[in-house]
Amino acid sequence: MDGRALSSFWNTSSVSFAQPIMHGLGSVLLLGTLAAQKVLGLPGTSTQCIQRRNIDSFVSSEGPIALQKLLCNIGSDGCEAQSAAPGAVAASPSTSNPNYWYTWTRDSALVFKCLVDRFTHSYDSNLQTLIQDYIAAQAKLQGVSNPSGSLSDGAGLAEPKFNVDLSAFTGPWGRPQRDGPALRAIAMISYAHWLIDNGYIDTASDIVWPVVQNDLNYVAQYWNQTGFDLWEEVNGSSFFTVASQHRSLVEGGSLAAKLSKDGSVYSQVAPQILCFLQTFWVSSSGYINSNINQNNGRTGKDVNSILTSIHNFDAALGCDTSTFQPCSDKALSNHKVVVDSFRFYSINKGISEGKGVAIGRYSEDVYYNGNPWYLATMAAAEQLYDALHIWKQQGSITVTRTSQAFFGDFVPNIAPGTYSSDSSTFATVVQAVMSYADEFVAIVAKYTPSSGALAEQFDKNNGSPLSARDLTWSYASLLTAIDRRAGIIPPPWASDGANQIPGSCAGKTVAGSYTSATATSFPANQTPKTGVPPTSTAPAQPTCTPAMSVAVTFRETVTTQLGQTIKIVGNTAELGNWDTSRAVALEASEYTADNNVWKGTVTLPAGKAIEYKFVNVQADGTVVWEADPNHSYTVPKTCATTASRADTWQ
Repeated sequence: MDGRALSSFWNTSSVSFAQPIMHGLGSVLLLGTLAAQKVLGLPGTSTQCIQRRNIDSFVSSEGPIALQKLLCNIGSDGCEAQSAAPGAVAASPSTSNPNYWYTWTRDSALVFKCLVDRFTHSYDSNLQTLIQDYIAAQAKLQGVSNPSGSLSDGAGLAEPKFNVDLSAFTGPWGRPQRDGPALRAIAMISYAHWLIDNGYIDTASDIVWPVVQNDLNYVAQYWNQTGFDLWEEVNGSSFFTVASQHRSLVEGGSLAAKLSKDGSVYSQVAPQILCFLQTFWVSSSGYINSNINQNNGRTGKDVNSILTSIHNFDAALGCDTSTFQPCSDKALSNHKVVVDSFRFYSINKGISEGKGVAIGRYSEDVYYNGNPWYLATMAAAEQLYDALHIWKQQGSITVTRTSQAFFGDFVPNIAPGTYSSDSSTFATVVQAVMSYADEFVAIVAKYTPSSGALAEQFDKNNGSPLSARDLTWSYASLLTAIDRRAGIIPPPWASDGANQIPGSCAGKTVAGSYTSATATSFPANQTPKTGVPPTSTAPAQPTCTPAMSVAVTFRETVTTQLGQTIKIVGNTAELGNWDTSRAVALEASEYTADNNVWKGTVTLPAGKAIEYKFVNVQADGTVVWEADPNHSYTVPKTCATTASRADTWQ
């Protein structure tokens, strides 16, 4: 993150959780204009400086919004999650179309790994309370019997999601999902290391370790069995899952040693998982097949693999290939193949290879008709920021035949070899890759509403937000990417030899024992051994006036016929108080054969919780209502005067 003038602002200790959300509207609008003029795609130092300044402006305004909106989705003090249990991460406040009002083990772990890293970098008592609530919540969830099983044999630990009150979700779902226990262990281990480093080894041993141990034992026992991938669609072996399992056992062995526990099983099994991880590489095509041991007809070119690289980044490993570090030749080759597989989106048309584009999950995706995701696009940027950090740290860039195509987008006809930091090639690559990384952020900036809200997806044709609103994982992905851009990197995780592939692979597993962790009350005043950083006692002063009303643009995707009109009606006077004769008519100015969107803007009181539905008014005046349930939405109470919602006819 060198080059961003935000060091004082981005320090966690300088951000008050009670502080109103601020957003620089001008920066987003300017980015959109630049993108429309293709300024971001032109070569030249002046253009790169313009891009850098505008990305700086976007992250400085969007970063605090992302943090506050992420915290809003954590129970029970979060503004959107007050009915959720303490420490439970709601995937999204969306309760219909789609209903994401659940807590996923995977999403929760990734969100809290982001928060633990932020806490480790800069102590904050508010974050510490949340982390401790999260660990207590996970201890409880481990003991909840569910459709995947129970704690008695560990099988229940692979249950992917629960209700936000921590009760079991018993409906049909893609289960088991074996990345959850590994990711949860990784997040908690990171906090355990902080406790130990600051003199609280008893807390780590008595409270955190029993929860972690259950998850580690699960990984050691079940890693060699198939399960559903992180998109909950493919039942097979997932690259993301296997890499997470390897990391969790490596870290588990190191933590066990620190706590004088027996971690020998983890050290025995981890190398075999790493050995299996190598089988996902498709050498003939230069990419990672993200899902194997299944037959779903996909190529396997999936952002799953890019997410794997960034979530297993360890600066101490350099450009290690066996763990697919972000700057390894295989990870860079894979980055190019995966990114290029998304250039068919309409909003990506005309953008050449080597330029940032909107990224989705995989090209064959049909969920919501298959669109870019904010978190996927930010992940593509984050891998490049990670790589840049290592190149600068080691003072050289190595190009191999495997990574040659990636580097060829920036230096045509580049030859394999090592280029030192005093060479013109090194300088050219670093500058070009930094611009490339920023272009992915520029895409996100262009399609981020002025309120700063990040949904799950944005439309592949026009960029409007789609699917679940305020996706917690979207906010976490933005925060980690801009931290890496600023040079803030996560603590190392790999012990000596953790990246060594054994001479022969075996599917070694070890059955574990599982015990409910009941000691979940953390001692008070567990502050850094260096003392608590000073904080101002003066109330934070907003830099803008919080909006009293917000112009909310509603977009409804629905197929209509000539003569039909879509209207919105709801439980407020502005929406007609459920009287269809007073419903607000939407317009079809954006409606096309490929993009069946009606839209309209309604000014609503900031902070107002509303319920609403769409109706289709036929040519003869007959009114057809959407099916239940009502849509629910809380109008943002921020400094922004505009917001947007995206729904699909139900």
